[in-house]
Amino acid sequence: MKNKISARAHTNIALIKYWGKQNKDLIIPYNNSLSLTLDHFYTDTTVTFDDTLTEDTFFLNTKQKKDKKVSAFLDVVRNQAQKNIYAKVESVNHVPTSAGLASSASAYAALALAASQAIGLNLNRRDLSRLARRGSGSASRSIFGGLVEWEKGHNDEDSFAVPMEETIDWDIQMIAIMINSHEKAIDSRSGMQHSVDTSPFYNDWVKSSERDLIDMKKAILEKNLEKVGQIAENNAMKMHATTLSANPSFTYFNPDSIRAMDAIRDLRQEGITCYFTMDAGPNVKIICSKAETPYILKKLSPLFGEKNLLVAKPGPGATLI
Repeated sequence: MKNKISARAHTNIALIKYWGKQNKDLIIPYNNSLSLTLDHFYTDTTVTFDDTLTEDTFFLNTKQKKDKKVSAFLDVVRNQAQKNIYAKVESVNHVPTSAGLASSASAYAALALAASQAIGLNLNRRDLSRLARRGSGSASRSIFGGLVEWEKGHNDEDSFAVPMEETIDWDIQMIAIMINSHEKAIDSRSGMQHSVDTSPFYNDWVKSSERDLIDMKKAILEKNLEKVGQIAENNAMKMHATTLSANPSFTYFNPDSIRAMDAIRDLRQEGITCYFTMDAGPNVKIICSKAETPYILKKLSPLFGEKNLLVAKPGPGATLI
């Protein structure tokens, strides 16, 4: 047997954050999250199951890597298919890896689709989302395009993402400020677990996020960019408060992250509708309208460089290529 399938999945940026697992093995989160899938950043992955192979092999951006997480994920796929066969995985990331731009979301969503198809599973999108979650929690959302909610559930069967609005017919997009594209010092998994274990504010973060989600869904239904931005920015800062209050404390901010946040606040003082969000990395994402994007780019280019400002529109769900 030799079967080769390729898939593409896009990153997503959470407006309501996922930060912490109540079940680390199954990746079941403490709270629901909600994200926007983006067109600019994506991963292309080819999976070849081959019965002549004696182990899994993984290539990232043409370089062979040892990655136990990829093989562990393939074990989940093999278990579902009830087939004991190794695979060659070739991934190309059109997004910096481990820099806070959700590379794991696009990576595992693409891997879930390619691997499941290559081994002979024909999963619906809900089950694909469940499978992608086993590799990376945020990958559950990248199976779908547009605005997507990950329902936390309680177990492997009922923790999956559902699309809220796959076709976006109102003016919302993002600008990513590429402050640092290098791999971060503290990976997301370690950072969130340390926050769960040691931040005295963690339980309040979960309760607050549940309220934020209700408000965010209402703002989306109203197509109110200002409310969406306000809620997302506040939710992100509360997430980062759990890292600053952890013991020992840590942060994903660097001086340029702070400079970017201040610049966005300055733009708001000028009357521009723009808000920031940050994930587990120093890069800052701006929630804004297409109409005001040229002015934002003009004001921020002298500070960060034109090439470091990447505009991303709402993007599609995972597809075969």
